[in-house]
Amino acid sequence: MEDEARLTAWVRGTVQGVGFRWFTRARALEIGGLSGFALNVRDGRVQVVAEGPRAACEELLEWLRGSDTPGSVQGVTEIWDTPRGGYEGFAIR
Repeated sequence: MEDEARLTAWVRGTVQGVGFRWFTRARALEIGGLSGFALNVRDGRVQVVAEGPRAACEELLEWLRGSDTPGSVQGVTEIWDTPRGGYEGFAIR
């Protein structure tokens, strides 16, 4: 059985008002096996919480840091933890 993980990432840059949360959800669903959410934070960042297989979380993190995201990502800070559960699918908040 693959290791399960919880990724919490804060994405900085021009990431609000450009469809970033929608594309993050779409990418998480495309990767598969992930649950969690993408949320606009008052300071202009987007918070992404993803739980599922560690490899899937790492793939989402790689996408968040890549050049294929909407807007302009200036940086991503992440924290890894054990899954807490309680998410139905992957939501936009």
